[in-house]
Amino acid sequence: MSEVKLSLALQGGGAHGAFTWGMLDRLLQEDDIRLDGISGTSAGAMNAVMLTAGWQQGGAAGARALLSEFWHRLMLPDSFDPAGWSRHWPTWWSGVTRHLSPYDLNPFDINPLRDLLSDLVDFDRLRRDAPFQLFIAATEVETGKLKLFSEHELSTEHLLASACLPALYQAVEIEGAHYWDGGFAGNPVVYPLLFDCKARDLLLLLLHPQQPAAPPVSAQAIADRVAELGFQTTFIREMRALGAMHQRARRSPWRLGRPERRIRQMRLHVLGPDEGLSQLHRSSKLDVRPDFLLELMQRGQAQMDHWLQQNRSALGRSSSCDIEAEFL
Repeated sequence: MSEVKLSLALQGGGAHGAFTWGMLDRLLQEDDIRLDGISGTSAGAMNAVMLTAGWQQGGAAGARALLSEFWHRLMLPDSFDPAGWSRHWPTWWSGVTRHLSPYDLNPFDINPLRDLLSDLVDFDRLRRDAPFQLFIAATEVETGKLKLFSEHELSTEHLLASACLPALYQAVEIEGAHYWDGGFAGNPVVYPLLFDCKARDLLLLLLHPQQPAAPPVSAQAIADRVAELGFQTTFIREMRALGAMHQRARRSPWRLGRPERRIRQMRLHVLGPDEGLSQLHRSSKLDVRPDFLLELMQRGQAQMDHWLQQNRSALGRSSSCDIEAEFL
């Protein structure tokens, strides 16, 4: 089969990003797929940078290895919690942060990700010679605007900004501006992959279901859905805009501008969570127990494997997702 050039959009979702790790691990075993650009938000940004830095070290095998090392080092060792308290702490912590801010609870702004990222990624090399284009999303606190950081400017602080949950960490300051999690402004951001990259195939790896199985009726289910919508609204709005542009470009083939050509040429593919991930409580996004993360990773592998069996032949040829039917 001929080589397929592909761009990826990786959604954020805290510890649920281990599911994306599994999807990427399986995708990277396809020898004839070449990546062009990657857009990532929060945990998606972590996965994007680990994949890219690992690819620098050793191609697809290096990318798989660095993704694995990142998630394994993120796990809370079982020996650290023999009583199993970590199983319940995300729910407890969520309750605490309703009343106290990170400026109260974490005045020294300690973030374990900072040392881990600095240890795993050679950002000087990444900025100098990244194998793919990167678009890392963050939200500017003062304006609410989306900020995209490119591979040429990335540092540890830029990644921490993309994953900065305001209930857990102080806003990350970069060049006088303050940033929170990119999910508030774009989760993930798709348009730069379409207009700034060359690949016609776009694969969106999502962690939030597009539609719940049934309308939420319990107080907890309603709260979970409200939180999901807070991190999905901008993405849905962007996809609706792209869907409308695609519809217009398809109906007006005489339009020959570059944006219209790119829209017409786009081959869209979307892979979302499995049923089990969709049903997890949002507090599980803080769960870094080894058994939980490894289970998510294995399920992500299975999800990607199933998708490839069903849609592999579409890559490089046609869309496997009807953007107008899905988002308009």
